[in-house]
Parts: sequence; C-alpha cells; structure tokens
Amino acid sequence: MLSSLPASKYAAVRKVFDQCRHISASSATLSKSTLKKTVLHDFHVDNGGKMVEFAGYSMPVQYKGLGLVASHHHTREKASLFDVSHMLQVCIHGKDKVKFIESLVVGDIAELQDNSGTLSLFTNDSGGIMDDVIVNKTDPDMPLYIVSNAGCADKILNLYNDALSDFKSYDVSLEPIDNGLIALQGPLAVKALQKGVEQDLSRLYFMRGITTKIFGIPNCRVTRCGYTGEDGFEISTPRDSTVVLAEKILLDKDVELAGLGARDSLRLEAGLCLYGNDIDENTTPVEGSLVWCIGKRRRSQKDFRGSETILEQIKEKPKTRRIGIVTETAAARSGAKVLDSESAEIGRVTSGIPSPTLQKNIAMAYVAHPMSKIGSVHRVLVRKKMLGAKVTRMPFTPAKYYVSP
Repeated sequence: MLSSLPASKYAAVRKVFDQCRHISASSATLSKSTLKKTVLHDFHVDNGGKMVEFAGYSMPVQYKGLGLVASHHHTREKASLFDVSHMLQVCIHGKDKVKFIESLVVGDIAELQDNSGTLSLFTNDSGGIMDDVIVNKTDPDMPLYIVSNAGCADKILNLYNDALSDFKSYDVSLEPIDNGLIALQGPLAVKALQKGVEQDLSRLYFMRGITTKIFGIPNCRVTRCGYTGEDGFEISTPRDSTVVLAEKILLDKDVELAGLGARDSLRLEAGLCLYGNDIDENTTPVEGSLVWCIGKRRRSQKDFRGSETILEQIKEKPKTRRIGIVTETAAARSGAKVLDSESAEIGRVTSGIPSPTLQKNIAMAYVAHPMSKIGSVHRVLVRKKMLGAKVTRMPFTPAKYYVSP
C-alpha cells in the first residue's frame, strides 16, 4: 500500500515512524544497563525486534522484515501480537475490594457484571487524571483484576498503599501480579486464539473476560479488549509460560509480531489517549473528553476524588477540551500551536501522525472550549508554516469492537 503513495507523502510517513523511538515524551532517557526488561525481551531480540526505551523498559518499536506502516496495516487487516507485559497488573482481594477501588477511580465498579471490565480513571483531589486503567470484575469470590500504565506504576502503587492505610478496618488487600501480558489485535485475532481454547469465543464480547487454558497453558486471564480500535484480546499468562504462548499464537500464518510504532499509530487513529501526552494530572476527564468513564451513580453520589471540580466542569463546561483535527500538507507534532484566524494561540497539539489508514494527517489537540466545535477550521504552526486544521470527530477510524447484539 505504501508503494502507491506519492514519493513526498511516503517520505513524510517514514519520517514520522522513524521518530517512534521518542514515543514516550514523559520518560527520561535511560542507559541500556538500567532499563527493565519484560519476560519477552530476549524473544523480541531473537525475532529481530528493534529495541528502544519506553516507560523505563527496553521494548520493540518494530521488527525486521515488516516496517512500521506495513505492521499497522497488517493489524487492521489480519492480526498482530503485541507485548504489553510492562503494564502494571494487580489483584485486589477481600469483600471490601469494590469499595476500595471506587475510592480511587471514577467508574461504577459495583454495577459491573461478573467477568466484565471497564476503562476508568484514577483522579487526584483537584480532578486531574493520575492514570487511565482497566478494572475487571472476575467471579464473585475472586479478586478484581486491574491493569494500568507502566510509566505510572510507582505512582499508582504508592496510591494503592496510601489508600490501604485508610482501609485498615476493612477486608481488602493488594497483590501485584508478575504475569506476562500480551495483546492479540485485529480482525483475525479471534481465529488465531480460538485454536487454543475450548470456550466458544463468539460468546465472549467486548470487555468481557474468562480464566482458561490456552494451548494447554492453565490460569490465563483473557479479556476481549485492546488499544487499537480493532477486535482483539489481552491475555495475562503465568510468567514462565509467556514465551511458549506467544510462539503458539504465532504459528498462525495470519499473525505477526508488532511493536510500539504500530501500537501508537493504531491507538491514535482510534482516538485513544497516550498517558503523559494526551492526558495527565493537569487534565480533568471533562477536558480530556472522557466524561463517559464516570459512572452515573458516582456522579449522583459525588463520591470520587476531585468530584467537586469535575462535576462543576460538566455543568459549566471546561476552559479547554481535547479534540481531533485533520491538518493539511504535513502532520502536526506534539507541542505544535493551534491558532485561530487572527493567529492568536488557542491550544496545543498533543499527538499527531500521517494516518496510514486514512492517508490524512491527523492529530489530537487541546483548544479553548468555544473553538472545539466539530467542523471548525483553525490553523496549526508546523515548522514555521501555517497549515489549515479542521476539527473532526473521533475516533478517526471506526471502532471494530466485538460488542454484544
């Protein structure tokens, strides 16, 4: 598909993806000797992974034989396997586990069905987002299973431990999980995984989960979710079985390994935030267009951290808001200024790429709320040039989650 692009556009796309080694703007550059390694690190190297620093880990940005753009298209058309073992996985035990986690996140966890999950947000007392998180409610007598970002791991573990000191009289405990975690994403992901499980995956819908054997490996937690906008699964597996499971899945001819480069472009096309770029502790859920993460019951009870600020913004509108934009000629990078027709600054870009799927330049930005209306035309400053920028709906590409009928 890249061969059909004009030479100038091809060069622009390549330039963007060649910069994916800098994908984590919030992470300081670390020496190779201090980088942490996932359980799949040597497996990546053996399979031609180009390793870079991300969130304190040595992670593959791409693989030999399949470029970043080709990997992106492969995920959209077939299936790709991503290593996400660097993420923070914890289990929360005890009969007061739901009360405990609801003291930290904005979601309505109590109302989740068994073996289902939701995207939620840790917030601070000012309403800022400390991290985004997936909270999974497993079987009634089993713990909550929770996955959050690697770059925030120390901060969130401290948050958990501080909160536990306030729950000394409650039945609740925290267990960090040292499992491997892989994400199988794309329209053919279900075909590849179905070969290894006895359960009928056509009955496992988006954000639902099971604990099962996969290719004979016991105690695997499978959740139908991911961060690409495609159908797919995240699989938490015993650490010493992670390489074997990856090898078994890759026996399917339609599955390829994929790295951070494709993951970033896929999530941006899907309108999904990268913590530290698009949301942070100075961003509220309202400003980040993530109000849907706040449960209705939680809003009415006003019992989550930062609720006063957040609920006031819902009522009165925030000063700024996260939007999607399509830019002319070139992609706007993180930090690019968004300007109005009078060249006054009205916001900043947080993420931007030439979209491999749409062959357009897309970006996320924060702008003054009155300037955030869909269809509004602004300008962005890219390498000292003024480019047209039109506010558009997100996701940029339609979500293909496998939802219940």
